[in-house]
Amino acid sequence: QAQLVESGGGSVQAGGSLRLSCAASGYTDNSYCMGWFRQAPGKEREFVSGISRYGGIIYSDSVKGRFTISQDNAKNTLYLQMNSLKPEDTAVYYCAARSGDFCVLGSQYYNYWGQGTQVTVSS
Repeated sequence: QAQLVESGGGSVQAGGSLRLSCAASGYTDNSYCMGWFRQAPGKEREFVSGISRYGGIIYSDSVKGRFTISQDNAKNTLYLQMNSLKPEDTAVYYCAARSGDFCVLGSQYYNYWGQGTQVTVSS
């Protein structure tokens, strides 16, 4: 059974930076996508970014140019570097994983989820 554990959330002022980490264990599929989602109060969970086992990367338009996703396969860890943070980035951020060669935007296609980490950006 795969387990995903996020860390690195916190509170920052607008324009600041945070780096989220997601430690993965027990995941045995050879092809996969690891992704980040976020959910603000009263809103749907939305796709932020994803990276496939082979390095294919996609970003949502709202974070493109500000966030960078990366993975360290040796450490089984996924990262999300978030720069130029805005108040509208405030949300609980979730790490997720799905089997397959490609990342997709729909949360329903991801099989495993972390517990989430809170990111709060103040103006």
